Amino acid sequence: MSNAKERKHAKKMRNQPTNVTLSSGFVADRSGKHYNGEGRPFQAQKQEPHSGTSRQRQTKLTSHSLPEPDANEPSSSKLMFKKKGGWKAGPDGASQEIPKYITASTFAQARAAEISAMLKAVTQKSSNSLVFQTLPRHMRRRAMSHNVKRLPRRLQEMAQKEAEKAVHQKKEHSKNKCHKARRCHINRTQEFNRRQKKNIWLETHIWHAKRFHMVKRWGYCLGERPTLKSHRACYRAMTHRCLLQDLSYYCCLELKGKEEEILKALSQMCSLDAGLTFAAVHCLSGKRQGSVVLYRANKYPREMLGPVTFIWKPEGTPSGTSGSRQLWIWLHPTVKQDILEELKTVCQCLEPVRSPVSIPSPLPTLSQEKSQTEMTDEKIGKKRKRKDDEENAKPIKKIIGDGTRDPCQPCSWISPNTGIIISDLTMEMNRFRLIGPLSHSILTEALKTASVHMGEEDTEETPHRWWMDACRSTESVSLHRKQEAIFELLGGITSPAEIAAGTILGLTVGDPRINLPQKQSKALSSPEKCQDNEQVRQLLLEGVPAECAHSFIWSQVICKSVTENKISDQDLNRMRSELLVPGSQLVLGPRESSIPILLIQQPGKATGEDRLGWGSGWDVLLPKGWGMAFWIPFIYRGARVGGLKEGLVHSQYKKSPSVPADFPDCPAGVLFAEEQVKNLLEKYKRRPPAKRPNYVKLGTVAPFWCPWEQLTQDWESRACTRERSSVDSSPSSEESDLRRCGVPHAPTPRAEAGRSENDPVKSEVMDTECQDQTGTERVTGQGASENRVAVTSSHFCVLRSRTLLKQLSAWCGPYSEDRQAARWAAGRGQQGLTREACLAFTDRFPRALVWVSLSLLRKGSPEPHTMICIPAEEDLLQLRQDQQYCGPQEPRHSDPFKSVILKQKDRKKMEKRRNPGSLAAGPPEAGQEALTLGLWSGALPAVTSHCSRAVLGFVTQGDFSMAVGSGEALGFVSLTGLLHLLCGQPAAERGLVLLRPPASLQYRFARVTVEM
Repeated sequence: MSNAKERKHAKKMRNQPTNVTLSSGFVADRSGKHYNGEGRPFQAQKQEPHSGTSRQRQTKLTSHSLPEPDANEPSSSKLMFKKKGGWKAGPDGASQEIPKYITASTFAQARAAEISAMLKAVTQKSSNSLVFQTLPRHMRRRAMSHNVKRLPRRLQEMAQKEAEKAVHQKKEHSKNKCHKARRCHINRTQEFNRRQKKNIWLETHIWHAKRFHMVKRWGYCLGERPTLKSHRACYRAMTHRCLLQDLSYYCCLELKGKEEEILKALSQMCSLDAGLTFAAVHCLSGKRQGSVVLYRANKYPREMLGPVTFIWKPEGTPSGTSGSRQLWIWLHPTVKQDILEELKTVCQCLEPVRSPVSIPSPLPTLSQEKSQTEMTDEKIGKKRKRKDDEENAKPIKKIIGDGTRDPCQPCSWISPNTGIIISDLTMEMNRFRLIGPLSHSILTEALKTASVHMGEEDTEETPHRWWMDACRSTESVSLHRKQEAIFELLGGITSPAEIAAGTILGLTVGDPRINLPQKQSKALSSPEKCQDNEQVRQLLLEGVPAECAHSFIWSQVICKSVTENKISDQDLNRMRSELLVPGSQLVLGPRESSIPILLIQQPGKATGEDRLGWGSGWDVLLPKGWGMAFWIPFIYRGARVGGLKEGLVHSQYKKSPSVPADFPDCPAGVLFAEEQVKNLLEKYKRRPPAKRPNYVKLGTVAPFWCPWEQLTQDWESRACTRERSSVDSSPSSEESDLRRCGVPHAPTPRAEAGRSENDPVKSEVMDTECQDQTGTERVTGQGASENRVAVTSSHFCVLRSRTLLKQLSAWCGPYSEDRQAARWAAGRGQQGLTREACLAFTDRFPRALVWVSLSLLRKGSPEPHTMICIPAEEDLLQLRQDQQYCGPQEPRHSDPFKSVILKQKDRKKMEKRRNPGSLAAGPPEAGQEALTLGLWSGALPAVTSHCSRAVLGFVTQGDFSMAVGSGEALGFVSLTGLLHLLCGQPAAERGLVLLRPPASLQYRFARVTVEM
């Protein structure tokens, strides 16, 4: 018998009594005689043993107490059966004679005990399984677990008894709490406050967490993309309807002081060469919102800090004071710290002051939370109450704003010399963005201007006394009427792009929750309001008057009052339930909240000639605590919500750089590149070598990052070499060449691990605009990818001069003949593409990058880190002959690191065989760099000449564009390389480049355009 069968038989026979052991076949002893109770022998009938039962079934069973038999009576426990049947001697192995007589009473008692043990073993369950689980699998049915009649009749009675047991009864749930409430934390508000210690939550966080993929980024918990497949739906919303985004994570810095002092300090951080500054006339009056790129003080065009938008408080407002101005600077959280430190330096605001905005108390510790939330009764079905009295218990307030900020950390700084006060208003306001042609229609339907109360009511009982005081002023009421009239005219305008870019409109609106519809609807524009309306024409031509840009949101005292006196949703719903007519309009009168807001028009696509104004919309600024009160009404009017991914698509279709990915010359852009390299490298290493591309064989030097520093260095070296070969050997020519290009680069290899450098010698004569243009260490391949990207101060810069960008944009366009191009450029006051004009560019900006947009001529979808290359002459010749020509292919490169990696693996195997007890090989030695199959190791080769086509730049964002039906990309190219491209191409084909993704050998034709 096999061991499995023996274990199975032992499991069945484990409840048999110990004094009875039955064999598989009952065969009489050799004598064939047995004695009955009276001691008479009888002839036992021979039984044939059943087939398959010729094995010993002897197990140790539960003992049963029996009365002691007579001394002369042989013990039944000494009797055993043979394996093949028959009698056997006792344990001692000696043969015993069968007694001639037995005592009947004793023998009956012993047999009765054995029978009771047998019955108990039969009725007792041998396992923990239910009755219906003892059936064969082909007889089981799912309904047997709850319907006894589905079982066979012989098992129904037992199943009924099992069902009546308390173990199988359903548990009684609590009657005063639903399943969702019982799973929640005891104090939900306290739990949410605790979870915001590391990453700040926006006021719409819980709404987003139920519908979006959340990511922790920049110190906030933000929604990245919807859980639904809504990529095309979001694009349609931006194009035809409205897309809603929560931009409350943007930071706001406030500057207060004299206008002259503020402008004098900020003029050091910007330049008129790059566009309008803080002193623009329309922006200074408070009528428009401006945008500017900030640099370190007097460092333009290098050491850029980041882009910002700004708003001036209008002059001559009812609450304004003469001589003092107020400025708000809105910026991305990644560039906040650098810009704040530079602002404190240029404004000389080094003395901290107490912030006028009240900061909530710090969050309680874990021990304090446990002491506050101890419960007296934890039984299910009973309400859990606190030990302290309800009157003495302090309710925990929900964190509103930047509640995670350390209260000991200052948020305001003052300058004793200039009198400027810098305040950090991060998370003190909500900022929502509505994108699309129906954004203003949604605003006019969701928001209603606040009612004017002339003071007949008792102002002591109304919580909004500030609005009652403002309504007593005739000037404030007149201004409110003007703003209301302009706001009503917005509903009839077809698109926000018709209004001047950056237009600001101040408003005071009522509680939007009161006008909330019962069902979701779609707001539509009303063009009939614009027909034959002189006021609409005047609004579109002249814009919003400067006085209508005033809003009470500039006063922090009023914003604090509005936040604290907000009617809760619970009270508002209770008032609705008390209405006589359900569903009728709720009228609160003076008790209704009045919320000051600010509407800012956001311009759409402003570059190029197609789709001008696409993606325009409105930004809504409102006090903190009112986020969800405005968020839900916007959604109920037909706005679709987007996340960070939709924001990137919006900036890509507008062909505008996104922060911080498209700002490689600022510290935030460098940190973003480092984080991106780390994530992409970890993802690449997780895949086996056979399932990932070998970038070394594909000729891709940097697949996960863009080596801007080395790109600009290589093109500068190529330009200097080309100039030296073309100029004469006269001393004047050599001197001018050295002044133009600097001293030639002397290759000086370094003996560093994983790093090699060609350090250029410092030039004696440098450019006045771009000083300290010395070279830095070249970044290594894999080591740089793992550790850092473009360390130390960046020596390249991005060209942002409006004049030079206009010139480059004119040169990039294709023309039929050179004469026509020269005539067109002369008509616009621009010089033609000549060698002297190109030298003027390179002399001023030897290492500069240019922001460009690329559109593929045919199929192809670019991706980030795609290489932008210069086509060869044979490529252009073949394109002329065949218009369907896709592009050339890069020949496959050899992998010099593969043999080294294989030798390292063999060496590790040999060491492991020699020392089998030792651990696996540890990290590489200090002088040896860990190699990864498929990635370039050591010093990077020349970026521009590593492939068969010279590399001009790299793509930072690109994908298939649903707006044009083909692939589009945005990126940076070297200024020197772009001029070399334009000079070497004919006028009809000027601006053609090649794109090659990192994991492909196929080049695709594309046209480059300089965006400005």
